[in-house]
Amino acid sequence: MLDMFVKGGPLMWPILLCSVLAVTIAAQKGFQFKSVLKELSRETASILIKKPACLVPVLNAIDAGSNEKEIGIVGTRQIRNMEKGLGFLSLIAVISPLLGLTGTVTGIMRAFQIIAASQTQINPGMLAGGIWEALITTAAGLFVAIPTHVVCHFLEERLDEIALIVKETAAYAFARRVHGD
Repeated sequence: MLDMFVKGGPLMWPILLCSVLAVTIAAQKGFQFKSVLKELSRETASILIKKPACLVPVLNAIDAGSNEKEIGIVGTRQIRNMEKGLGFLSLIAVISPLLGLTGTVTGIMRAFQIIAASQTQINPGMLAGGIWEALITTAAGLFVAIPTHVVCHFLEERLDEIALIVKETAAYAFARRVHGD
């Protein structure tokens, strides 16, 4: 495994960094969203009694007599705070295959450089290093990008679910305040 990493050339380091960052962000956001959804997985009335952390600012704005627009702004801010990190995860999903492609180009360039510098007959073994670099970096970039993209999509779906619950709960709490229930 280490041998393949080394044969992949210098672009393997940023691809490795992308994979470590992707796993870290995905795990952190996954645990965060799971926790929030667990708090929100009750009926609206019981959510209002328990007051999950993501709803506290929204419910406080309702209790303070804020209008619907102000409450919407507070809710949007809460969702944006939870969204932090997903953009970077999406960026990793885009950058990783580009790094792999760049490794492909540099590997092929190295192979052609060997061909150009050769004064003798070309031997396939002379090209192997450049071709290895090209193939390994391409594969590594894709191995990072594909699961990162899938996880990012999954997390965005969870965030949409959270946003809907927050919006519904805020609307319910606002209606109760307006109607004096």
